[in-house]
Amino acid sequence: MGPGIAVAATGVGAGDMIASTNAGATFGTIMLWTAVYGAILKYVLTEGVARWQLATGTTLLEGWVERLGRWVQYVFLIYLILWSFIVGGGLLSACGLAGNAIFPSISVGAWGVIHSLAGAGLVMLGRYSLFEKAMKVLIGLMFVSFLMSAYALSPSIPEIVAGITWPSVPLGSVPTVLSVLGGVGGSLTVLCYGYWIREAGREGPKWMSGIRIDVGTAYLLTGFFGVAVMILGAQLKPEAAGGANIVLAMADRLELALGPIGRWSLYLGFWAAVITSVLGVWQGIPYMFADFVALVKRMNPEERAELVRPNSRYYRAFLLFLTFPPMLLLLVDRPVAIVLLYTIVGALFMPFLAATLLYMNSKEKWVGSLKNGMITNGLLILALVLFLYLSVSQIYRMLG
Repeated sequence: MGPGIAVAATGVGAGDMIASTNAGATFGTIMLWTAVYGAILKYVLTEGVARWQLATGTTLLEGWVERLGRWVQYVFLIYLILWSFIVGGGLLSACGLAGNAIFPSISVGAWGVIHSLAGAGLVMLGRYSLFEKAMKVLIGLMFVSFLMSAYALSPSIPEIVAGITWPSVPLGSVPTVLSVLGGVGGSLTVLCYGYWIREAGREGPKWMSGIRIDVGTAYLLTGFFGVAVMILGAQLKPEAAGGANIVLAMADRLELALGPIGRWSLYLGFWAAVITSVLGVWQGIPYMFADFVALVKRMNPEERAELVRPNSRYYRAFLLFLTFPPMLLLLVDRPVAIVLLYTIVGALFMPFLAATLLYMNSKEKWVGSLKNGMITNGLLILALVLFLYLSVSQIYRMLG
């Protein structure tokens, strides 16, 4: 257990908290299937990223360029910059909500800036081992807080089972489904796993079984978390879940059930959820930019490995990009809308990821004994179809 915890904590932070709460408040527990399917999907995608890397010794980005053409790296760069700017703003907004709920005397925007600078400082000064330990502690706090809070509300077990086992897409729920899957199901942060297992020294096909345990355990917790947050959201009125007082509304509901301990449990759990996302994105995403630069420079494997490290100037340059420009989005003063926007933008990446893993990991001449099996390919096809449908539907609605 290690890199899986880090990638799960990164992917289930602010986006899941806001999107799942909004889904629960608007549609109740009938949307629980999105949290469960998102966790299964994220397992398959993350395992696929690791499968390619363990089989070939190259990152998935390297594989895209080598097997699909160099055009991929430039399209990816455009998406990476857009995604990083929007996600950075969304994470800062979520951190601002968490900090402002605990200490209202400091504004949402100021708290966002504080968290951004603190996250950048920890990444800049710390090593991967410190980052992994911090993520383990924070994800433990996050899961215990929300699972206990959901249990304390005594939800209806038959309704929960029905919501998990019977997929339903009510009228007008497509944006909500897309935003939940974009958070729980993952986005660009899935690619971070390849860089983190490299930092942890996990290389070669012999690690495949260990990777499955690592990732499987992490996303089992992810599924529980998504269900718990949606159960909490179902206790709120839709207008409360869509506003800047979302944290206070949830805390008020828990205080009625548990007293002051319920309120502070929610505060700490929400803060842990958003700060893990910041730390994970700030630490993991700059690897991708450094990897892009190494590919453009056409470096050999040894030179590339040296460049794609936290002490390289390209890694640190992109860390600064994540830290400062997204602060401009705090001026919009619509933190929940920004968080929902970044989960949707993240979900639009998923069809491409699923399609390329389906294609590249199915070729025995490329991945050898780690070739996809029938179950894996079936889940990837389901993921591809679902995300294509949701993405096209959302774009059509936006244009219409």
